[in-house]
Amino acid sequence: MLFTLFATGSLLSAYSQTTTDTTSVPAFKLSGSADVYYKYNLNGNNTDNKTSFTNSHNSFELGMVSLKVEHGFKKGSIVADLGFGKRAGEFSYNDAPGSSNGLAMAIKQLFVSYQLTDKIKLTMGSYATHIGYELVDAYLNRNYSMSYMFSYGPFFHTGVKADVALSSSLSAMVGIFNPTDLKSASLNGHKYIGAQLGFAPAAVPIKLYLNYLEGKDTSNVQHHQVDVVATYQFTKRFGLGYNGTYSTYMNAKPKGESDANANWWGSALYVNADFSDKLGLTLRGEYFSDKDGVKVFAGRPVGGNIVAGTLSFNYKSGNLTLIPEFRLDKSSVDLFNKQDGAPTTVTANVLFAAVYHF
Repeated sequence: MLFTLFATGSLLSAYSQTTTDTTSVPAFKLSGSADVYYKYNLNGNNTDNKTSFTNSHNSFELGMVSLKVEHGFKKGSIVADLGFGKRAGEFSYNDAPGSSNGLAMAIKQLFVSYQLTDKIKLTMGSYATHIGYELVDAYLNRNYSMSYMFSYGPFFHTGVKADVALSSSLSAMVGIFNPTDLKSASLNGHKYIGAQLGFAPAAVPIKLYLNYLEGKDTSNVQHHQVDVVATYQFTKRFGLGYNGTYSTYMNAKPKGESDANANWWGSALYVNADFSDKLGLTLRGEYFSDKDGVKVFAGRPVGGNIVAGTLSFNYKSGNLTLIPEFRLDKSSVDLFNKQDGAPTTVTANVLFAAVYHF
């Protein structure tokens, strides 16, 4: 009887939609990804990694499982993006408990949007930063290991923003956020201001983004960051990407020093080449300057800079991507260590990753 009622209701519903119901069907999308990897450090230790997500040596590791749900109806929409694993724990380091055990769960993104007009969309919640070239989900990057600029820049913002389509090729974003990487910030009233100006003409395969972020953090330190991202696709199989960023902290040093301000900056070039639809490579060259010791050289007697080169091959089979990778990092001062603990300025890693998405 239940089956008969269900079938009858389905037929009536179908007939009703074809004759009288002109309401659009709500849009629903489920997507996800997972990544695993093996890494070997040629210095023989797991302390040489100074960037995000690959803190291991001679070990098979689980990266992150992500599940993303998107739903939209009329002018409203919602996105809920959940992550499970060490990568998710490091990404939401201010929120995720027990991230070191590999079982951390984090809300990577959760936001609600409203299409105010054809050209203006309002979004409120927590979302990935507009700063930088690389993204937290492994399948969205051609290198598996992360850059220094990604690792020491903002990961995400929580607040409200407006995306504006100024023209067919020009876009803008402006927003007010909690201090960087905080989903909750009730202890003080400090807020950040973020902005982006994007240029992507249809006639030329170039994309340019000028990004800005400023505000006071929870330690009452004023922060300013300017970031540039550019991509150019010369042919279907060859393209370049660039990311440059400059970050300043006002009065970040103890009072009485000749200069109380501190800054760091970085610059990276990405060379992307595809030999076929299945096989490609990416060469990333990065220069990271932290002479004031506010990031990677924090807590050390002097600051310095790092030059890093990463060569990653990408072999695709359907939704699966295999990534063999070699990386070499050279510091201006002793930053790394050999297996016996002796300091050194050079470290190298061999890595193999498998990434799947749907």
